[in-house]
Amino acid sequence: MKEAKFIAKNKQRWSEIERKGPEYTDELASDFIELSDDLSYARTFYPGSPTEKYLNQLMARFQTRIYHYRSERKKGLLAFWKEDFPLLLFKERKTMLFVLLFFIVSVIVGWFSAGHEVSFVRFILGDAYVNRTLDNISAGTPMGIYNSGEEWEMFWEITLNNIRVSFIAFVFGVFFSVGALWILFSNGVMLGAFQYFFYAQGLFLHSASSIWAHGTFEITSIVIAGGAGVIIGNSFLFPGTYTRIQSFKKGALKGIQIVVGLIPFFILAGGIESFITRYADSYPAVGFGCVSLSFIGVLGYFGLYPFLVNKRKHGKN
Repeated sequence: MKEAKFIAKNKQRWSEIERKGPEYTDELASDFIELSDDLSYARTFYPGSPTEKYLNQLMARFQTRIYHYRSERKKGLLAFWKEDFPLLLFKERKTMLFVLLFFIVSVIVGWFSAGHEVSFVRFILGDAYVNRTLDNISAGTPMGIYNSGEEWEMFWEITLNNIRVSFIAFVFGVFFSVGALWILFSNGVMLGAFQYFFYAQGLFLHSASSIWAHGTFEITSIVIAGGAGVIIGNSFLFPGTYTRIQSFKKGALKGIQIVVGLIPFFILAGGIESFITRYADSYPAVGFGCVSLSFIGVLGYFGLYPFLVNKRKHGKN
């Protein structure tokens, strides 16, 4: 490739990297790899050229940025959830809003489908679950399925399953974002049918006080994991000024950071479901109190906090 063509192909991307400040920590790895590749190419084919000198200078500034990042990381692992993760959610807020609305529509589809077709609930939830829950309702313990096992055993099973679902939603985003959206749609329909089932039994509020005690963090995290899948899919479909491979690397890095950032919330949801939800039938007030605190936590951390962190970091919304 002639040097002029090499410059024309990459000039805009280099300019973008040059303009970035130290706050763009989520893109450090992918930018470093791309710059290293470009510099190696220039050294091989254009030794001593202005292009090689420019990339050397840009790499030197970039290494200073990496040193700054490493210095900040010494503050502790909690800094990731205190600043990096909320900033990443803020940058991807449009994608997250889209997947949230998509999931809500999916829940509505599940609710109305269950309301208009008697067999739909059994088709979605399975005969075994429906029959067992009906038996529990007859016995006066509608949420009895949540105290059917030992607490710690349930905790590990539920937490690992939730993490597994989130990774599936993320990985399926590789299929042009459609895979992640399908996981969100199927989970949304299931949730809608599930809630309608209890509504039809006259137990909507009772079930809500139990299910949403843990479901607030659990469902929110699954939706955000689906958003991470859409990010990785879109990075391949819409590369912008980058090559598809470069854009895909950036999207994959962002997605992985988001999914890893959700792990503590899956652990929290698993703990609530295993140790608190089982007492919903006996102590409804505990369930409603937990639901209230969970909603405040979700709205505070995932809704308001990213805007506050961005404003503090950049001085603007």
